[in-house]
Amino acid sequence: MTNYRQALIDKIDCNVEQSEVIAGKIRTACLSGGQGFPVVVLHGAGAGAVTWYPSIGAISKNFCVIAPDIVGYGESDKPNAAYDRPYFATWLKDFFSAMDISKAHIVGLSQGGAIALQFAIENPDLVEKLVLVDSGALGAQPTCKPFLAMVWMNIVPSNLSNRFASRYLLANTECRDPNHVYYSVEVLKKPGGKNAFTQGRGAAVSAIPEESLRQIQSHTLIIWGENDNFFSIEHGEAAAQIIPNAKLQRIKDAGHLPLMDQPDVFNEVLIEFLIE
Repeated sequence: MTNYRQALIDKIDCNVEQSEVIAGKIRTACLSGGQGFPVVVLHGAGAGAVTWYPSIGAISKNFCVIAPDIVGYGESDKPNAAYDRPYFATWLKDFFSAMDISKAHIVGLSQGGAIALQFAIENPDLVEKLVLVDSGALGAQPTCKPFLAMVWMNIVPSNLSNRFASRYLLANTECRDPNHVYYSVEVLKKPGGKNAFTQGRGAAVSAIPEESLRQIQSHTLIIWGENDNFFSIEHGEAAAQIIPNAKLQRIKDAGHLPLMDQPDVFNEVLIEFLIE
């Protein structure tokens, strides 16, 4: 347990249980809180489950929210692996089994959205509602400067490189808790911390064919920050026309991490969709 991670957990407005399970062969760290129907939240590439610190407390008021550190991130194992969508989706199915989850709402942020999409396509019976937040795998690619910032952060992780990347991830960098910056760097410096980036090589967020997106059966909400400089909102708009039973919710004055830029608006939109 690190001080940075604990500081983010302490900001969550509910009693947070910290646990570990073995998903397949992967030791997987997990945060959970609340009671009721399960909502599994999947973070993007970076720190881990604590990325959801602005939302876990709000979700827990109506649901049992479950936030794993995805394999390769946070406090979970970081093996040598493909780190493509099928690999992540297999890990997630093993995680569902380990947690005895028979069905859940799934909320995926950025790369977590790409994983959620793959999982929903492969395991429609396990997914109730699907929420994609500035999601990967919908055709968006970062432009030159955001891409270079991402490479710098992952190859030479430091507080400086991570703060530089923040300007492309948020509309207002002051909305990101500094402990999230520090912990993101700490995770990358762990043994195997760069594996997901260097071995995955972006495979997880490569575009999913339209015919596969049309197979998604779950009611789907696509949330996108209007000022996302990393993944353009046009890809969210297009996906809302392709995925059956999907709708798009734009969030003003928000970038790639709307849950940090506009936490109150983001949480209201998310929870309203989940309970409606």
